Amino acid sequence: MQIRSAALTDIGKVRPENEDRFLCDDALRLYAVADGIGGLPGGAEAAQLATTALHAAIAAAPPDTLPDLDALTHHLNETVYELSRHISPRHGLGTTLTYTLIRDATLRLVHVGDSRCYLLRDKKLTLLTTDHTVENEFRANHAAGRIIHYNETQRKALTRCIGQLPPLEPSLTQHPLHPGDRCLLCTDGITKAMDDPELANILSTPAPPAAILLSLISLANARGGGDNATGVLVFVDAL
Repeated sequence: MQIRSAALTDIGKVRPENEDRFLCDDALRLYAVADGIGGLPGGAEAAQLATTALHAAIAAAPPDTLPDLDALTHHLNETVYELSRHISPRHGLGTTLTYTLIRDATLRLVHVGDSRCYLLRDKKLTLLTTDHTVENEFRANHAAGRIIHYNETQRKALTRCIGQLPPLEPSLTQHPLHPGDRCLLCTDGITKAMDDPELANILSTPAPPAAILLSLISLANARGGGDNATGVLVFVDAL
């Protein structure tokens, strides 16, 4: 498989600190974004620990085996939770984590929080993740016939994160890859600044991955840069 990738992060125009982290490792075929939860102490530390521990675990796995990503994600959650007991026992801490591991022409995707993963194929953009928010949990419960209520002001609040009290419920999916596919992992500093048609248009340009990411983040900053903005973009040139 022939792959090109790039990663880029920017603090934005408002936040005093960049609490986003990323992984972009073509040798391991491992890509990730993590967004430390704002409003809690230690967001950057949570994101850093989650991505560092993830990279170490995948690097330590035998190259001819597929790691148990569900078990690994639970381990990451418990690792960050233990950190919270030391540096923020009263308030806790947490981070989103969305990561992909490419094996056998298949994108294995793990998702917790509201960072996202998109797949562009033949200029059609598909969102592969669902934000773990109060609003989306309400919709899922309503569709299943369960009646719950929530405060409208909390509709975007996260319901799952790395660092929460176990047990965690990560979302795990698999997606076959085709030559020409483009996969974007990004934090909400990008997705809050543009709609899907705009995102699809920029991702479809013939520029290399790094230039496309720069365009996305520059647009986010031009529209106020209200949050840290981070993206990892992977081109599948051939299988």
